[in-house]
Amino acid sequence: MKYLICSDIHGSLTAFEKIVDYFNSYNCDKLLLLGDLLYHGPRNPLPQGHNPKELAVKLNSLASKIIACRGNCDAEVDQMVLNFPLMSDYFQIIDEGVTIFASHGHIYAPLLNNGKLPKACESASKKILVNKPALILYGHSHIQLLEKNAEDILICNPGSISLPKEDSPAGFAIYENSLVTLYDMNGQKIKTQSVN
Repeated sequence: MKYLICSDIHGSLTAFEKIVDYFNSYNCDKLLLLGDLLYHGPRNPLPQGHNPKELAVKLNSLASKIIACRGNCDAEVDQMVLNFPLMSDYFQIIDEGVTIFASHGHIYAPLLNNGKLPKACESASKKILVNKPALILYGHSHIQLLEKNAEDILICNPGSISLPKEDSPAGFAIYENSLVTLYDMNGQKIKTQSVN
């Protein structure tokens, strides 16, 4: 399977339309959405092309290809207009022996400075990350990241497609055959790393 991974759309129809173009041009099978889909949030400016109503229509047109989790800006009203599940705090995929754990990052997220998972994720990881190799996906910070932690788990944050922060490019990631590649929104490769 080939997955396009993105996070923190924050209602930008313009940015998501680019993602759909990449999803199709890279022949991806599934679209992994790491939360904060429709609402821009009280701490963020309105992103370019902010149109949550039309974004919901566009997302629904891809509902059979989407696997998503809830972000801190996602609410029950968002789920009411979307035709795919959004309210789970995380999801897990096993892809050809690789355990993929995905969350928005406001509840479950890796702490890279000491190579440990936070307590909430650590307790879940005993059940979730039972197999290695493993990949943890998260968003929330709007900053791209791709590196292994001290437990040899690959950590990926695709960044935000609409509201990047701290000089990180707006971007997304693609996962296929144990490889994760970060891209910017111009389609330029930023970094590639293997789960193995």
